[in-house]
Amino acid sequence: MGGILEGKRILVAGVTMDTSLGFAVAKVAQEQGAQVVITNFGRALSITRRIAKRLPVEPAVLELDVTNEEHLAGLADSLRAHVDRLDGVVHSIAFAPQEALGGNFLQTSWPDVATALHVSTYSFKALAMAALPLMQHGGSIVGLTFDASVAWPAYDWMGVAKAGLESCARYLARDLGPKGIRVNLVSAGPTKTIAAKGIPGFEQVESIWAPRAPLGWDADDREATGRACVALLSDFFPKTTGEIIHVDGGYHAMGA
Repeated sequence: MGGILEGKRILVAGVTMDTSLGFAVAKVAQEQGAQVVITNFGRALSITRRIAKRLPVEPAVLELDVTNEEHLAGLADSLRAHVDRLDGVVHSIAFAPQEALGGNFLQTSWPDVATALHVSTYSFKALAMAALPLMQHGGSIVGLTFDASVAWPAYDWMGVAKAGLESCARYLARDLGPKGIRVNLVSAGPTKTIAAKGIPGFEQVESIWAPRAPLGWDADDREATGRACVALLSDFFPKTTGEIIHVDGGYHAMGA
């Protein structure tokens, strides 16, 4: 018996290391029967090509900088060399300059804020539109967020960018729904990834999570988030869109 993504073609954008949440999504998606294509760009692309060999099936690796208009314009053609359509897209991409993090909120300049918003917020819409030519039959788009309903220590402008991402997902859900495309986000608890290591004060947030989360929390566990993304990519949520699914041990629902 096949998995819940049997026969589906999935693009996972933003896989660097095997500690990436995108890697976890790609792994579970393959285990559930999907054909997966992954992306990265620049100097990290060679790392991604090596890391791809650690997946159950070595996937095609494409270069995609989501802030590069030429890359976005050529994405559909690049994908057609490997798949005839896309059933799902995963946006596992976020970046903010160091000047936009670590308690520097009031001093951060607009160019640094603009970079954070471009990479972490606007790119969700840009990736969706770049993939749209291969999703004419409908499908599912899933992004990754970190609870943007409150202010976190040191998260600063990345928190603002995530709030924008959550709003962007709702507008995408509105405009892509008539095309049969669902748009949802997974809000994961603090997870040890390369991105997390770049956030000053991450350990402070991580340390308070497990004691307060009813189900507990393991910052080294990425599979729970990967499974949630795969569930949203599957046909098991046919009428769910504009939603944020929390994979955080229940932390978000506790008052103290």
